[in-house]
Amino acid sequence: MEKQKTLMSLILLLLLFTSDVSAWTGEIHGRVVCDVCGDSSLGPEDHILEGAEVAVLCITKSGEVLNYQAFTDAKGIYTVAETMPESDRWDACLARPISSFHEQCTQLGEGSIGVKFSYNHPSGHSHTVRTFVYRPTSVPTYCI
Repeated sequence: MEKQKTLMSLILLLLLFTSDVSAWTGEIHGRVVCDVCGDSSLGPEDHILEGAEVAVLCITKSGEVLNYQAFTDAKGIYTVAETMPESDRWDACLARPISSFHEQCTQLGEGSIGVKFSYNHPSGHSHTVRTFVYRPTSVPTYCI
């Protein structure tokens, strides 16, 4: 009888903790590169930018505004991820480059001011933002 009471108590506790809260997980990622020749096409002379700063601003289904800051890794990729209740999941986001710490590549390329997008992916899926591009302040002579 005591075993049955303990089992029933355990089942009730499990039901309380798993009842009406369903979690949702989302992810946003993208790349930042240096367009060395400033020709708007990625070639062998171009390279990724490690340590570039990107801001991601999202509004949730419940109207809350969330601001994230991310830096690119050794592969030039930044990632923002969040787990929250399904009712508070991201609805729309804006990703924009903030700065490049690479001393020769600090000028934002055309079309790299920011990207707005709806986030309608189910839990566990990600959204890839198009590549942000920086250019050098002066184009190397081998590009001309």
